[in-house]
Amino acid sequence: MPTLLIIHHTPSPNCQELFEAVVSGATAPEIEGVRVVRRAALAATASDVLAADGYLLGTPANLGYMSGALKHFFDQIYYPCLDDTRGRPFGYWVHGGNDVTGAVRA
Repeated sequence: MPTLLIIHHTPSPNCQELFEAVVSGATAPEIEGVRVVRRAALAATASDVLAADGYLLGTPANLGYMSGALKHFFDQIYYPCLDDTRGRPFGYWVHGGNDVTGAVRA
């Protein structure tokens, strides 16, 4: 069964609400045959990433960049996962009160 890994940093009520909406959509009854795994950015591991077939990433935009927690996640899994995850599908959401361009680009 394919696995979707949702990695998130949800420090605020608005970020939590977005995360819950993403989980609700990913686990909707009409979506069958997909295992959904949720991990906080500071708890997700390279093993989680390697075991998944696709990814959804969520972060607030902090000072024009992704959250430190999500950046830390990428720093930890970059080399162990680089070659094995190339080409796997992903999506993301970014919460920001103003401009999220830098966070999206990162």
